[in-house]
Amino acid sequence: MCGICGQLSLSGSEPVDPETIRRMARTMFHRGPDDEGYFFDGALGFGFRRLSIIDLAGGHQPMSDAEETVWTVFNGEIYNFKEIRMELEYRGHKFRTNSDTEIIIHGYKEWGAEVFNHLNGMFGVAIWDVKTKKLIVARDAMGIKMIYYQIANGKLSFGSEVRPVLAAENSKPGVDANALNLFLQFRYTPSPLTIFQGVRKLAPGTMLVVENGNCREERWYDFTPESFAKQPSETDAVGQLLELYRGAIKRHLLADVPVGILLSGGLDSGLLLALMNEHGRDWPAYTIGYGKSFADDELADAAESAKLLGAKHIAVRLDQNEFVNALPRIVGSLEEPVAASSIVPMYFVCQRARQDVKVVLIGQGPDELFGGYKRHLGVHYGSLWRNLPRGIQSAAGQIVSKLPRNETLKRAVRSLGIENRLTRYQNIFSLAPDGIVNGLFREPQNPELVNYWESLLPQMKNTDELGGFQLLEIRSSLPDELLMYADKLSMAHSLEARVPYLDRTVVEFAQRLDSHFKVRRGERKWLHRRVCEKFLPRQVLKRKKRGFAVNVVDAWFQSLAKGKITELLLDESSLMFSLLNPAPVKKLLEDHQSKRQDNHKLLFSLVMFEQWLRGIRSQSLI
Repeated sequence: MCGICGQLSLSGSEPVDPETIRRMARTMFHRGPDDEGYFFDGALGFGFRRLSIIDLAGGHQPMSDAEETVWTVFNGEIYNFKEIRMELEYRGHKFRTNSDTEIIIHGYKEWGAEVFNHLNGMFGVAIWDVKTKKLIVARDAMGIKMIYYQIANGKLSFGSEVRPVLAAENSKPGVDANALNLFLQFRYTPSPLTIFQGVRKLAPGTMLVVENGNCREERWYDFTPESFAKQPSETDAVGQLLELYRGAIKRHLLADVPVGILLSGGLDSGLLLALMNEHGRDWPAYTIGYGKSFADDELADAAESAKLLGAKHIAVRLDQNEFVNALPRIVGSLEEPVAASSIVPMYFVCQRARQDVKVVLIGQGPDELFGGYKRHLGVHYGSLWRNLPRGIQSAAGQIVSKLPRNETLKRAVRSLGIENRLTRYQNIFSLAPDGIVNGLFREPQNPELVNYWESLLPQMKNTDELGGFQLLEIRSSLPDELLMYADKLSMAHSLEARVPYLDRTVVEFAQRLDSHFKVRRGERKWLHRRVCEKFLPRQVLKRKKRGFAVNVVDAWFQSLAKGKITELLLDESSLMFSLLNPAPVKKLLEDHQSKRQDNHKLLFSLVMFEQWLRGIRSQSLI
């Protein structure tokens, strides 16, 4: 895993400035402390920072073929590169290294941009075709790696992070109000927007193609889930999923450096560790804890899992003072605000893991693939609500609206009756009704996230209700929130995080299963749990789903509601109030403190935005 960047003059007549590329690359030293490299070809320049994981001696980038007709910079890992290499060698291609980078070059020479559909892995990659002067920049199918870009002053600048893009022009963009609105609704900024005006990020499975002075975005990954002609039996489905998991984990363990695991007390990382044990023992397993005063502390559960499964358990402890003091630094590492409770513990557990290993496996994915969240129950059974007479829906809605707090139930009632599929999904994702979020702004706002999702409708055409919703999670909230902060916070410590459950073979299999394999008789992650039963003892299987720090960090936030954090929300000189009105923000806080409403998620989002603004202002980036 590394950091890539580059710049291209769209006219093709202006040579790239080498110092600009070096300045861009220097902003990503943390992503690649082991090596750096540069390539210049007239109007095009590539920069690269390397974290050496595979082929430590031979993986220097930028890399080209022997004839120097194709050049690439690549961030990520290609897990099936050995199979692709064998195929390309059979077709006559000659390789000079043992790295996965080189198969991208020869794959492009053989298949053009179709090479991406051959790759099973995580990547942000740029390819320069010397003969045609064509540039292609792509993000992997699942969006595990990031690509940001900006077109300004006749130049395209891109990078693995926002920093090199801003460094390219020494630009100071303002805040994109539409992106901010969506962030306050969803806790993250969905592709292709970023919180920075004029800076975009590629959506998962898309690419930039630049040729003849024109730049366009294209979707290269357009897998359209279609139910199996005959759904597998329960026994066959369990067996097939297990073999897919085994294959994915074997591929994700490929490394020439030490590997560990981020271990919670739950099913997903427990199964991950059990399957890792088929390839070794005594894996270092890292868990975050918060002290004995919290019933949701996972250290005891994770320690028991590690003991049962023969791992070396390493505990990382975090207290409230560290949480408060570290928040600005962590927000800076994210570059964009993300209001997820897990960001602080993720930062610290990655920091500790990097002392021992360069790669960690994480258990992200089964919740999105197999229906592990409470919202999946609502989506799955939502048709029952929509089939009720309007009068009953209306009466029930009025009763629920008068309940104190219970925001999840209110959101369900508000959302599930909406007829339009994309609008219904958008409302389910949203933390608060549009009117509340829009009412926070000084200027009228009415962004439509649905517009960005419409291009996914063709992929959704054969899915059932739950499958369609999960497709949006896989294409939007998972990559642009959870995977984004996993990448940024691990790489802040030069640590590579891998997500084997999001191997393409696993994801595409899950998307072809009917919803009864995911939610059955109110049980979530039904099929995934059947696989877990083969490896995990009963005490692990029966544990309550705790989440990664959600309850603890939320409790900390609420306990601070009369202190430092409240000051940010009530101080009319806070930077956020250049875009937002103080009065409705104050009302949100008052309603929360009086327990009339549970607004802690939206309030935390506002705090994250303010912390982000202050950090960016201190760096003179806006």
